[in-house]
Amino acid sequence: MKDEITKTPAADHAKDVPNLKAFDQRLRDEANEDLADIVHGAPTSKTQIIAIYGKGGIGKSFTLANLSHMMAEQGKRVLLIGCDPKSDTTSLLFGGKACPTIIETSSRKKLAGEEVKIGDVCFKRGGVFAMELGGPEVGRGCGGRGIIHGFELLEKLGFHDWDFDYVLLDFLGDVVCGGFGLPIARDMAQKVILVASNDLQSLYVANNVCSAVEYFRKLGGNVGVAGLVINKDDGSGEAQAFAAAVRIPVLASIPQDDDLRKKSANYQIVGTMESQWGGLFAALGDAVGVAPPVRPAPLDQDGLLGLFDAKDTGGDYQLVPATDADMRGKNVVVKASLEVVYDEA
Repeated sequence: MKDEITKTPAADHAKDVPNLKAFDQRLRDEANEDLADIVHGAPTSKTQIIAIYGKGGIGKSFTLANLSHMMAEQGKRVLLIGCDPKSDTTSLLFGGKACPTIIETSSRKKLAGEEVKIGDVCFKRGGVFAMELGGPEVGRGCGGRGIIHGFELLEKLGFHDWDFDYVLLDFLGDVVCGGFGLPIARDMAQKVILVASNDLQSLYVANNVCSAVEYFRKLGGNVGVAGLVINKDDGSGEAQAFAAAVRIPVLASIPQDDDLRKKSANYQIVGTMESQWGGLFAALGDAVGVAPPVRPAPLDQDGLLGLFDAKDTGGDYQLVPATDADMRGKNVVVKASLEVVYDEA
């Protein structure tokens, strides 16, 4: 018995043909849409991965060691990962002792034909789990590539299966290398926190990070800036003005205080309720947990300089173009001009 073939009327075929003009217009609308303005759904993971950026020496390690200790004291499970080649993120937490870095340990174990175990690279104190990615020796490799290799090893150790409330990543903000921009470029973190002071250089770095966040948001990224921590705050107000200008909140202002300086130099934790500074870091911990990632509005160079008195920054200087004669100095040879000059009628 032959299969019966049912003929479909032409009108039914017309219903199945897509409206190409409408489809074309929808594609054009999507192409012109600013991806940074798309509202994304809430993250499904309960773990908050936060990347902290700041100028070298501004106090990121001091801030993070005390913040992580306070968060653990508040009952949170916290993992602190140092992503700076100096490998000094965990020094304060561990009383000045340097823990073996992931890069160093991986190289040593590989030569011995052994596998890296979590106990080789992760250590704990006061409820905080901490490790250092590390980096190459001076002049012998790429620090950014070391960061990438370190995270690849973390994935092999089961990073995505670990159970933490917060993972804090300490990143150097002075460089623009892609390795150090990994959390922003690859959406590895949900939000960024900036650490700066009332000086031009630290705010310059903070502004650069805002520019990176804005760039990747335009490409469809999800990372935003949760806010600014002002360290060594002398009350002059430049960092506050910067935060307002780039449209991010100030999460905490850590004062420029001699007691904090001495305790930091002596590797003493102040992020505990047993310290007079406990309330400050407890409030910072609460703010970090609830602060949403926002899209910053980075400043141009003139806008950044405008936060400071022109007398202090040289912002009132006018550029003076150099000439060929300036560059040649004593070697300059004056040549007769071939320009035709007409007498006035």
